[in-house]
Amino acid sequence: MKPIQLLLNILWLILCGFWMALGYFVAALICFVLIITIPFGIAAMRNALYMLWPFGRTTVEKPGAGAGALLGNIIWFVVAGWWLALGHLGTSIALAITIVGIPFAWANLKLIPLALFPLGREIVDSDQPFGAGYGAAR
Repeated sequence: MKPIQLLLNILWLILCGFWMALGYFVAALICFVLIITIPFGIAAMRNALYMLWPFGRTTVEKPGAGAGALLGNIIWFVVAGWWLALGHLGTSIALAITIVGIPFAWANLKLIPLALFPLGREIVDSDQPFGAGYGAAR
């Protein structure tokens, strides 16, 4: 990990990452308790871990995600996605008030689509932009 990424991740964790991850952990816990929604809980847990340490990683579309991911994303949007997106929006507004927080506010805004539609995506290192599902030939 590059020193700048380490610094950004530490600042992110302090300013907003812990609280956003907590929201995703709560969503995951509720999904795990309801049993039928365990796949949503797995996606929420994956996003929670991403919220703790996002710099140096990115999200890409998962190859082969199809109708199931689309249907799941619609259900997720109605049940939990928009709540988490509001959390990102509120955090962005609070961070944007400060000069130091503006880059983190922008990063929070870029995470809103992931909060709304997490299924059919995977988190990869930034130096691996196509994801694990793609061959080395790409």
